[in-house]
Amino acid sequence: MYAAVRRYEGVTDATEVARLVNEGFVPLMRQVPGFVAYYWIDAGDGVMVSTSVFRNQAGADESNARAADFVRDTLASLLPNPPRITAGEVVASA
Repeated sequence: MYAAVRRYEGVTDATEVARLVNEGFVPLMRQVPGFVAYYWIDAGDGVMVSTSVFRNQAGADESNARAADFVRDTLASLLPNPPRITAGEVVASA
């Protein structure tokens, strides 16, 4: 399995971002081949984190591309800073 973690700072409206992600982005993630799971986390203080899990690296890479497009097209005013992205192979899980 592979995962991609994106950390967004400076979020201007966490409630609205969560709504838009749940309604618009989650369905996009489910369409990516190899999809396993997706989580959107409100870490507080204007920080939100997403975690995407896929069966292969291609799916994780595709999730980052789709996230960039979705942020640009839908969330740019709410997520003003580019995310810090960490991605790689899952080497332990529970």
